[in-house]
Amino acid sequence: MELLSEAPHRAGDLAQSLNLPAATMSKHLRVLLDAGIVADERPPGDARVRIFRLRAGPVAGLRAWLDQMQAHWDEQLGSFKSHVERGGRP
Repeated sequence: MELLSEAPHRAGDLAQSLNLPAATMSKHLRVLLDAGIVADERPPGDARVRIFRLRAGPVAGLRAWLDQMQAHWDEQLGSFKSHVERGGRP
């Protein structure tokens, strides 16, 4: 995800950058494709090459959800901290 956030890449380039076997990278990319998080394109003139890129919409939705979860847990942990600092009294 981090590499794809910088620029689109071919599967082989991603596998090489991450020291992963091509088959493993292919499985990861298939999951991301099926989830709609990445898209693939085939450049004109070479149908064998696939270039993968992040799709902005799903990533933005994930970020919004993560922000909500962070706010929720910040509030919960803040309440717990206050409770502990009061010596466990209500």
